[in-house]
Amino acid sequence: MKLLIVLSGLIAVSFAATTTNSHALAEFSAKGISVWSSGGCHEKYNGHCTSFDGLQLVSLSGVLKFKQTSGCAITITGGTEVGHASGSYSHGNGYKLDISDTSCVTNYITGHYRHTGSRSDGAALYADPHGNVFAHESWLHHWDITWYHYTK
Repeated sequence: MKLLIVLSGLIAVSFAATTTNSHALAEFSAKGISVWSSGGCHEKYNGHCTSFDGLQLVSLSGVLKFKQTSGCAITITGGTEVGHASGSYSHGNGYKLDISDTSCVTNYITGHYRHTGSRSDGAALYADPHGNVFAHESWLHHWDITWYHYTK
């Protein structure tokens, strides 16, 4: 997918709406976000890896902004690698990230975002002011976050 941006009505710039694993890792490192992979790898087609190939820019910007606003240490434990549920707004399509459910992260989400109910698997759901959805998969010790909208 490509986006077209026109600056001042004169210049058009085209860029991908997704990013590469190496670019995402560099962005996370620069902002102090940790990445954990059970296999110690970043291959998209290995379910024991944590990959960011094909990560939507909305997801990348969302987690960077969440770190900034929450002030919490963030560890990403799941990205675009195989092994997650399918769907339009899925991990595989780059719209979801899993982050560890530390007390800081959990307290920030439950204290600042609106509780919207529970998912069919029992995960508590919260929505930020932009409509992004935070599902607390407590049995997996992480938050499954779906980034639909850019946060400013």
